[in-house]
Amino acid sequence: MNSYTWAPGQLINQAQTTFVGLLRVLSIPIVLMLSAASGFTTYYGLSFFITPWIALIITIAVQSIIVICSLEIASIHWRANPLRYLLVSITLLVSVAVSVSFSYFKFYEISEKETIELQRLAAMKQSIGEYLKTILDAKAALIKEQQTVADKAGEEANLAFLGTHPSMKEKHRNKVGHGPFWEQYNKIHQDEVSKVDLLAEKFKVLTRQIGDFRIRLNSLGGRSDISQDEYQTLVSQYTAVQSVFENIMSDAGHAFPAAPLLLPYAEYTQGFKPSFAMWLAFSWFAFACAAMVDLFTIILSYRLEFTAPGPLTEDEQELAYQCLREFKELRINHNDELELVIEKTELERARKYSDWNRSFGAAYLLNRGYLRKIDDRTVEFAPNLYPIIASRLGTSQVDRASVQETPLRDEPPRSLKDTVQRLYHERRR
Repeated sequence: MNSYTWAPGQLINQAQTTFVGLLRVLSIPIVLMLSAASGFTTYYGLSFFITPWIALIITIAVQSIIVICSLEIASIHWRANPLRYLLVSITLLVSVAVSVSFSYFKFYEISEKETIELQRLAAMKQSIGEYLKTILDAKAALIKEQQTVADKAGEEANLAFLGTHPSMKEKHRNKVGHGPFWEQYNKIHQDEVSKVDLLAEKFKVLTRQIGDFRIRLNSLGGRSDISQDEYQTLVSQYTAVQSVFENIMSDAGHAFPAAPLLLPYAEYTQGFKPSFAMWLAFSWFAFACAAMVDLFTIILSYRLEFTAPGPLTEDEQELAYQCLREFKELRINHNDELELVIEKTELERARKYSDWNRSFGAAYLLNRGYLRKIDDRTVEFAPNLYPIIASRLGTSQVDRASVQETPLRDEPPRSLKDTVQRLYHERRR
């Protein structure tokens, strides 16, 4: 009945133990993969500012320090060694700050690349659009100016025809007709009119070129994968517009504004290049993604160290059991862990009790990670120590029952001193 009752419970307990053990085993490759992912993004950001091989070395050092410091913090208590805890915490914060700062550039690129490319293209279109508007404004002003000159020449020709021109001699005044005086001013008028027509024709050609260039420019859209021939055609059209306009303004004796430069093809199609200016346009999403990877690395590394490493041998388990039985002051602390006082009691001090074996066992378990130091006088159990003591307690109960039913064996029970000496000699061998 008991076997039947406890069989499902034993099965559930075994499944849970296997699952927890599997998670602990999987924590190691997960920590390594997270560290590698964070290292890649950190290296990506660093490589834009320093030599790649130096960036690689710094990245490996930073990621190693993050994992090591996470493991260190899990194994120490600030009350036990506040200076060491503070130094490890500061080192961890500095490493995380370096990792997150340069990882931020990669996540910023992923989240903001399309937006930045569109802004860059929009800025280029805006500067070119302002330049083209300047050309059209100059066209209207120049034609108006030339038309004014032609109209003035026409008025003078008309006065010369009527004989009322101010510069005419008295003997030629008030004589209407096509005389030599009129022919001279009429020739000037025709020249100015022909200049207006020529200027209008030049601007007509320029306007057609501007139209073709606008169509080509608008066809870019948000693309950065434009072919080199297509982009070169755009540059050629822009250069032609610029050249015609500058010639027209030079012929008219006017200064012309400087044209904005188009980005070279290599720069227009180049990948995203990080800069510290990205911190001005701060992206919380990119920062959260960069910090999240390092946060998961720290949490898993901390949890990995929080559970004690490698199993103890039979002799080491016996040593742990015999050692912990020597402690007198035990309690359950606020972490729900069994806490031991490793200092001598007042009675032990009065009796000058030698606790060398007990202290050795406690230091051995601290070194192996099965005990965690809380402060100078107390330690607490690590999670993996409970099943070891539980198995020993169960064995001792069975041995005690067998002693009551069978006569004493010839072999005396092993003391803590014998266990320590045997373990010491085995280690030496």
